[in-house]
Amino acid sequence: MAKVVMYCTAVCPYCVAAERLLKSRGVTEIEKIRIDLDPTKQEEMMTRTGGRRTVPQVFIGDTHVGGFDDTSALDAAGELVPLLNRA
Repeated sequence: MAKVVMYCTAVCPYCVAAERLLKSRGVTEIEKIRIDLDPTKQEEMMTRTGGRRTVPQVFIGDTHVGGFDDTSALDAAGELVPLLNRA
């Protein structure tokens, strides 16, 4: 399974929803990068995402999926699991 990285904050219902969705699709480990604990991580997130400021921001392998709505839409289109299964 591909590595999953999620930029998030401590109090974010969309981050919780994204984690729940990913886990329901078989993800056992998510590397969480807390931008509320380290301001340099927010800058890093914005650089990696082309300027996005909101959390969560999900990466599967080298692919930037986006936020919860993007991740959910990918799942609804049947494309999330194949992306996760690329190693």
